[in-house]
Amino acid sequence: MSPSWKTPGCKRWNCSSPCRPSWKHCRDRGRSLMEVLGLPISAYWIEPLLIGVQILLILLAGYVLQRVVGGFLTGLGERYPLPPELLVPVRGGLRWLIMGSAFVFVLGRLGVSATVLWTALSGFVAVAAVAFFAMWSVLSNLLCAILIFTIGPFRIGDMVELVDTLDKPGVKGRVVAINLMFTTLIETPEAGGALVQVPNSQFFQKSVRRWRGSDLFPQMVIAKPADEQD
Repeated sequence: MSPSWKTPGCKRWNCSSPCRPSWKHCRDRGRSLMEVLGLPISAYWIEPLLIGVQILLILLAGYVLQRVVGGFLTGLGERYPLPPELLVPVRGGLRWLIMGSAFVFVLGRLGVSATVLWTALSGFVAVAAVAFFAMWSVLSNLLCAILIFTIGPFRIGDMVELVDTLDKPGVKGRVVAINLMFTTLIETPEAGGALVQVPNSQFFQKSVRRWRGSDLFPQMVIAKPADEQD
């Protein structure tokens, strides 16, 4: 006896299931559904229309999600002194990641094999991991730059000193610039007054002495001559 939708374990609305004996049965079921809903749509177009609606919902969800993430990053940049050259690539990378994930889901709904998608995704992740380890020194400086801007262990105008050991002083100077890779210091006049670019990661690997900029410029009171005081 041919199986039908009443057979245990068969899905009632899955017309592609082996439990369905023929397409005529599915067509009849689709026609009866359209008659109940009052929609003048042929049963042949039911499944393509459902897939199209699902694809539109996936793309809409991806668009809304990337807009929400972009707004969150914009608010984060307004709250913390994050440089635009940092926010722009992060926002762009997250946007492409979200829309790429939505595209993968769309391919899945169009019938692309999940095994093929996972194989391609695994290969991409493996290549990204190799690139990550190859660029670890650069990425560590980028991460430390984010921490410097958000946590604020020092700011422009402060005097900082990297301490190698307790009895061996390191680089000392005033902070004049901070970018994604380096923190630029100007040495004291006693040390020559040269500009020194220190990788941002060094400030999280060594002890740091810090003097605030306001502490380095105490207010000076100029005494007036005796004849002007009278």
